[in-house]
Amino acid sequence: MSRPSPRVPLTPKEGWLSDSRQVLRFGPTRWERTYQRLEITSGELLPGEPVPLLKNRREISRDEALKLWATKRQEGWRPCQPQW
Repeated sequence: MSRPSPRVPLTPKEGWLSDSRQVLRFGPTRWERTYQRLEITSGELLPGEPVPLLKNRREISRDEALKLWATKRQEGWRPCQPQW
């Protein structure tokens, strides 16, 4: 089993972050040379539940996603395996 990379993917791959209470999934939706969008899905980890409770979904630009990823990493969030 490979460990998730702490680096931001340059190609359209999904990425996952968790702070052990919440989970964020970064998933590409549109990936063209000049137009790149990602869907950010958030979930809440609940005790005894096999998958997080999905709370929110939104689409943002790649630049916004990179800023969000960097902010969460600075706050202590860590890359994790897919949760759903």
